[in-house]
Amino acid sequence: MKRAFRSIRFRPTTLATVERVQAVLAEYDDQRLTARQVYYQFVARGWLANTERSYKTMTSLLVDARYAGIVDWDAIEDRGREPDVPNEWSSISSLVESALRSYRLPRWEQQDCYAELWVEKQALAGMLSPIAHAFHVPLMVNKGYSSASAMKAAADRMIAACRPTKLLYLGDHDPSGEDMVRDIRDRLAEFKVYELDVVKVGLTIEQVRQYKLPPNPAKVTDSRAAKYIEKYGAESWELDALPPRVLNDLARAALAGIVDPDAMNEVIEQEDRDKERLRQAVSAIVEAAP
Repeated sequence: MKRAFRSIRFRPTTLATVERVQAVLAEYDDQRLTARQVYYQFVARGWLANTERSYKTMTSLLVDARYAGIVDWDAIEDRGREPDVPNEWSSISSLVESALRSYRLPRWEQQDCYAELWVEKQALAGMLSPIAHAFHVPLMVNKGYSSASAMKAAADRMIAACRPTKLLYLGDHDPSGEDMVRDIRDRLAEFKVYELDVVKVGLTIEQVRQYKLPPNPAKVTDSRAAKYIEKYGAESWELDALPPRVLNDLARAALAGIVDPDAMNEVIEQEDRDKERLRQAVSAIVEAAP
Protein backbone atom coordinates (compact mmCIF):
# COMPACT_ATOMS: atom_id res chain seq x y z
CA MET A 1 0.00 0.00 0.00
CA LYS A 2 1.29 3.44 -0.94
CA ARG A 3 0.30 6.28 1.33
CA ALA A 4 1.95 9.66 1.81
CA PHE A 5 2.59 11.01 5.31
CA ARG A 6 5.19 13.65 4.46
CA SER A 7 5.66 16.16 1.69
CA ILE A 8 9.18 15.57 0.38
CA ARG A 9 10.75 17.24 -2.64
CA PHE A 10 13.27 14.95 -4.30
CA ARG A 11 16.02 16.06 -6.64
CA PRO A 12 15.82 14.63 -10.17
CA THR A 13 18.77 12.33 -9.53
CA THR A 14 17.12 11.02 -6.37
CA LEU A 15 13.85 10.42 -8.21
CA ALA A 16 15.78 8.41 -10.78
CA THR A 17 17.16 6.24 -7.97
CA VAL A 18 13.65 5.79 -6.56
CA GLU A 19 12.50 4.58 -9.99
CA ARG A 20 15.25 1.98 -9.89
CA VAL A 21 14.09 0.94 -6.42
CA GLN A 22 10.57 0.45 -7.77
CA ALA A 23 11.95 -1.63 -10.65
CA VAL A 24 13.82 -3.92 -8.23
CA LEU A 25 10.76 -4.31 -5.99
CA ALA A 26 8.59 -5.06 -9.02
CA GLU A 27 10.84 -8.03 -9.83
CA TYR A 28 10.01 -9.47 -6.40
CA ASP A 29 6.38 -8.43 -6.08
CA ASP A 30 5.53 -11.84 -4.60
CA GLN A 31 7.77 -11.31 -1.54
CA ARG A 32 8.99 -8.58 0.75
CA LEU A 33 12.66 -7.56 0.72
CA THR A 34 14.82 -6.14 3.47
CA ALA A 35 16.52 -2.79 2.97
CA ARG A 36 19.85 -4.62 2.77
CA GLN A 37 18.61 -6.87 -0.02
CA VAL A 38 17.48 -3.84 -2.03
CA TYR A 39 20.88 -2.27 -1.43
CA TYR A 40 22.73 -5.37 -2.67
CA GLN A 41 20.59 -5.44 -5.79
CA PHE A 42 21.88 -1.94 -6.54
CA VAL A 43 25.48 -2.93 -5.81
CA ALA A 44 25.25 -6.05 -7.97
CA ARG A 45 23.95 -4.02 -10.92
CA GLY A 46 26.70 -1.42 -10.63
CA TRP A 47 24.35 1.34 -9.47
CA LEU A 48 26.04 1.84 -6.09
CA ALA A 49 29.48 1.36 -4.58
CA ASN A 50 29.61 -1.26 -1.82
CA THR A 51 30.37 1.06 1.09
CA GLU A 52 28.83 1.75 4.48
CA ARG A 53 27.99 5.27 3.34
CA SER A 54 26.12 3.93 0.29
CA TYR A 55 24.13 1.57 2.51
CA LYS A 56 23.12 4.39 4.86
CA THR A 57 22.12 6.53 1.87
CA MET A 58 19.94 3.73 0.52
CA THR A 59 18.18 3.04 3.82
CA SER A 60 17.48 6.76 4.24
CA LEU A 61 16.08 6.96 0.71
CA LEU A 62 13.80 3.96 1.31
CA VAL A 63 12.40 5.67 4.39
CA ASP A 64 11.78 8.96 2.56
CA ALA A 65 10.26 7.27 -0.50
CA ARG A 66 7.75 5.41 1.63
CA TYR A 67 6.83 8.47 3.70
CA ALA A 68 6.34 10.39 0.45
CA GLY A 69 3.94 7.75 -0.84
CA ILE A 70 6.12 6.69 -3.79
CA VAL A 71 7.18 3.24 -2.57
CA ASP A 72 4.76 0.70 -1.13
CA TRP A 73 4.98 0.45 2.66
CA ASP A 74 4.49 -3.32 2.49
CA ALA A 75 7.35 -3.87 0.03
CA ILE A 76 10.08 -3.54 2.69
CA GLU A 77 10.20 -5.62 5.85
CA ASP A 78 12.00 -5.29 9.17
CA ARG A 79 11.97 -8.71 10.81
CA GLY A 80 13.74 -7.44 13.91
CA ARG A 81 10.89 -5.21 15.08
CA GLU A 82 7.62 -7.12 14.82
CA PRO A 83 4.98 -6.83 17.57
CA ASP A 84 3.50 -9.73 19.47
CA VAL A 85 -0.19 -9.24 18.68
CA PRO A 86 -2.81 -11.23 20.65
CA ASN A 87 -4.92 -13.65 18.59
CA GLU A 88 -8.61 -12.98 18.09
CA TRP A 89 -11.39 -14.40 15.92
CA SER A 90 -14.71 -12.99 14.73
CA SER A 91 -16.60 -16.27 15.17
CA ILE A 92 -16.29 -19.94 16.13
CA SER A 93 -16.06 -20.82 12.44
CA SER A 94 -13.12 -18.45 11.91
CA LEU A 95 -11.41 -19.93 14.97
CA VAL A 96 -11.86 -23.43 13.57
CA GLU A 97 -10.47 -22.42 10.17
CA SER A 98 -7.47 -20.87 11.89
CA ALA A 99 -6.92 -24.08 13.85
CA LEU A 100 -7.26 -26.17 10.72
CA ARG A 101 -4.54 -24.16 8.98
CA SER A 102 -2.25 -25.07 11.87
CA TYR A 103 -3.27 -28.72 12.09
CA ARG A 104 -0.49 -31.02 10.98
CA LEU A 105 0.44 -34.57 11.77
CA PRO A 106 4.13 -35.45 12.30
CA ARG A 107 5.04 -35.19 8.63
CA TRP A 108 8.64 -36.38 9.03
CA GLU A 109 7.77 -39.45 11.08
CA GLN A 110 8.01 -41.75 8.04
CA GLN A 111 11.06 -39.99 6.58
CA ASP A 112 14.56 -41.48 6.69
CA CYS A 113 15.91 -38.42 8.50
CA TYR A 114 14.91 -35.45 10.61
CA ALA A 115 15.65 -32.00 9.13
CA GLU A 116 16.08 -28.39 10.23
CA LEU A 117 16.81 -25.20 8.28
CA TRP A 118 19.13 -22.70 9.98
CA VAL A 119 19.92 -19.16 8.81
CA GLU A 120 22.47 -16.77 10.24
CA LYS A 121 20.38 -13.60 9.97
CA GLN A 122 17.04 -12.65 11.46
CA ALA A 123 16.39 -10.31 8.54
CA LEU A 124 16.16 -13.26 6.13
CA ALA A 125 13.88 -15.40 8.27
CA GLY A 126 10.71 -13.89 6.82
CA MET A 127 11.75 -14.92 3.33
CA LEU A 128 12.63 -18.48 4.34
CA SER A 129 9.75 -19.06 6.74
CA PRO A 130 7.17 -20.02 4.04
CA ILE A 131 9.61 -22.59 2.64
CA ALA A 132 10.31 -24.11 6.06
CA HIS A 133 6.57 -24.19 6.71
CA ALA A 134 5.84 -25.87 3.38
CA PHE A 135 8.35 -28.64 4.15
CA HIS A 136 7.30 -28.75 7.82
CA VAL A 137 10.78 -28.21 9.27
CA PRO A 138 11.94 -25.94 12.10
CA LEU A 139 13.53 -22.66 10.98
CA MET A 140 16.28 -21.59 13.37
CA VAL A 141 17.89 -18.12 13.34
CA ASN A 142 21.25 -18.73 14.97
CA LYS A 143 22.60 -15.15 14.72
CA GLY A 144 26.19 -16.30 14.39
CA TYR A 145 27.57 -18.50 17.14
CA SER A 146 24.45 -19.70 18.96
CA SER A 147 23.97 -19.58 22.72
CA ALA A 148 24.37 -22.69 24.85
CA SER A 149 20.63 -22.68 25.57
CA ALA A 150 19.72 -22.60 21.86
CA MET A 151 22.15 -25.43 21.10
CA LYS A 152 20.81 -27.60 23.94
CA ALA A 153 17.21 -27.04 22.76
CA ALA A 154 18.23 -27.96 19.19
CA ALA A 155 19.97 -31.10 20.44
CA ASP A 156 16.85 -32.10 22.36
CA ARG A 157 14.74 -31.82 19.19
CA MET A 158 17.19 -33.91 17.19
CA ILE A 159 17.55 -36.63 19.80
CA ALA A 160 13.76 -36.82 20.26
CA ALA A 161 13.35 -37.44 16.52
CA CYS A 162 15.19 -40.78 16.90
CA ARG A 163 16.60 -40.52 13.37
CA PRO A 164 19.70 -39.10 11.68
CA THR A 165 19.53 -35.32 11.36
CA LYS A 166 20.15 -33.18 8.26
CA LEU A 167 20.88 -29.59 9.29
CA LEU A 168 20.80 -27.21 6.32
CA TYR A 169 22.71 -23.99 7.02
CA LEU A 170 22.62 -20.59 5.30
CA GLY A 171 25.18 -17.97 6.33
CA ASP A 172 27.75 -15.44 5.16
CA HIS A 173 30.95 -16.40 3.37
CA ASP A 174 33.39 -14.85 5.84
CA PRO A 175 35.75 -16.16 8.54
CA SER A 176 32.97 -16.89 11.03
CA GLY A 177 30.47 -18.09 8.43
CA GLU A 178 32.91 -20.65 7.05
CA ASP A 179 33.67 -21.89 10.56
CA MET A 180 29.99 -22.22 11.46
CA VAL A 181 29.51 -25.76 10.12
CA ARG A 182 32.31 -27.04 12.35
CA ASP A 183 31.02 -25.09 15.35
CA ILE A 184 27.47 -26.40 14.99
CA ARG A 185 28.63 -29.98 14.51
CA ASP A 186 31.05 -29.90 17.46
CA ARG A 187 28.67 -28.23 19.88
CA LEU A 188 25.74 -30.50 19.10
CA ALA A 189 28.04 -33.49 19.53
CA GLU A 190 28.64 -32.30 23.11
CA PHE A 191 24.93 -32.92 23.71
CA LYS A 192 25.24 -36.45 22.25
CA VAL A 193 23.84 -35.69 18.78
CA TYR A 194 25.96 -38.15 16.81
CA GLU A 195 24.03 -38.91 13.61
CA LEU A 196 24.25 -35.37 12.28
CA ASP A 197 25.05 -34.03 8.82
CA VAL A 198 25.52 -30.24 8.70
CA VAL A 199 25.36 -28.93 5.12
CA LYS A 200 26.17 -25.36 4.17
CA VAL A 201 23.57 -24.68 1.49
CA GLY A 202 24.82 -21.12 1.05
CA LEU A 203 26.76 -18.96 0.82
CA THR A 204 29.49 -20.95 -0.93
CA ILE A 205 32.44 -19.70 -2.93
CA GLU A 206 30.94 -21.36 -6.04
CA GLN A 207 27.77 -19.29 -5.58
CA VAL A 208 29.85 -16.14 -5.06
CA ARG A 209 31.53 -16.74 -8.43
CA GLN A 210 28.38 -17.87 -10.23
CA TYR A 211 26.36 -14.80 -9.26
CA LYS A 212 29.31 -12.38 -9.24
CA LEU A 213 28.44 -11.10 -5.78
CA PRO A 214 29.92 -7.81 -4.52
CA PRO A 215 32.67 -8.35 -1.93
CA ASN A 216 33.35 -6.82 1.46
CA PRO A 217 36.73 -6.73 3.18
CA ALA A 218 37.26 -9.81 5.33
CA LYS A 219 37.12 -9.06 9.06
CA VAL A 220 40.80 -9.18 9.97
CA THR A 221 39.94 -8.83 13.67
CA ASP A 222 38.14 -12.18 13.56
CA SER A 223 40.25 -14.89 15.20
CA ARG A 224 39.57 -17.13 12.19
CA ALA A 225 40.63 -14.49 9.64
CA ALA A 226 44.16 -15.73 8.95
CA LYS A 227 43.04 -19.21 7.94
CA TYR A 228 40.18 -17.78 5.87
CA ILE A 229 42.38 -15.24 4.05
CA GLU A 230 44.95 -17.92 3.28
CA LYS A 231 42.24 -19.93 1.51
CA TYR A 232 39.96 -17.28 -0.02
CA GLY A 233 41.86 -13.99 0.04
CA ALA A 234 41.01 -10.76 1.81
CA GLU A 235 37.39 -10.51 0.63
CA SER A 236 34.18 -11.82 2.16
CA TRP A 237 30.55 -11.91 1.01
CA GLU A 238 27.18 -11.56 2.72
CA LEU A 239 24.29 -13.98 2.30
CA ASP A 240 22.01 -10.96 1.74
CA ALA A 241 23.85 -10.28 -1.52
CA LEU A 242 22.31 -13.34 -3.17
CA PRO A 243 19.33 -12.48 -5.37
CA PRO A 244 16.31 -13.15 -3.12
CA ARG A 245 14.78 -15.65 -5.53
CA VAL A 246 18.07 -17.57 -5.67
CA LEU A 247 18.16 -17.71 -1.87
CA ASN A 248 14.65 -19.17 -1.84
CA ASP A 249 15.49 -21.66 -4.57
CA LEU A 250 18.57 -22.88 -2.71
CA ALA A 251 16.61 -23.56 0.47
CA ARG A 252 13.73 -25.20 -1.41
CA ALA A 253 16.02 -27.44 -3.48
CA ALA A 254 18.03 -28.52 -0.42
CA LEU A 255 14.86 -29.60 1.40
CA ALA A 256 13.37 -31.24 -1.68
CA GLY A 257 16.56 -33.25 -2.04
CA ILE A 258 16.14 -35.02 1.30
CA VAL A 259 12.36 -35.49 1.60
CA ASP A 260 10.42 -38.54 0.38
CA PRO A 261 7.46 -36.82 -1.34
CA ASP A 262 5.29 -39.93 -1.43
CA ALA A 263 5.58 -40.47 2.33
CA MET A 264 4.97 -36.76 2.94
CA ASN A 265 1.89 -36.70 0.68
CA GLU A 266 0.36 -39.67 2.51
CA VAL A 267 0.49 -37.69 5.74
CA ILE A 268 -0.94 -34.56 4.07
CA GLU A 269 -3.82 -36.57 2.61
CA GLN A 270 -4.64 -37.88 6.10
CA GLU A 271 -4.56 -34.32 7.42
CA ASP A 272 -7.04 -33.26 4.74
CA ARG A 273 -9.40 -36.09 5.70
CA ASP A 274 -9.17 -35.13 9.37
CA LYS A 275 -9.86 -31.47 8.58
CA GLU A 276 -12.95 -32.28 6.56
CA ARG A 277 -14.36 -34.40 9.41
CA LEU A 278 -13.79 -31.56 11.85
CA ARG A 279 -15.42 -29.02 9.52
CA GLN A 280 -18.51 -31.20 9.26
CA ALA A 281 -18.66 -31.67 13.03
CA VAL A 282 -18.34 -27.92 13.69
CA SER A 283 -20.94 -27.15 11.04
CA ALA A 284 -23.42 -29.48 12.75
CA ILE A 285 -22.74 -27.84 16.13
CA VAL A 286 -23.22 -24.31 14.73
CA GLU A 287 -26.44 -25.26 12.96
CA ALA A 288 -27.82 -26.86 16.14
CA ALA A 289 -27.03 -23.83 18.31
CA PRO A 290 -30.05 -21.67 19.32
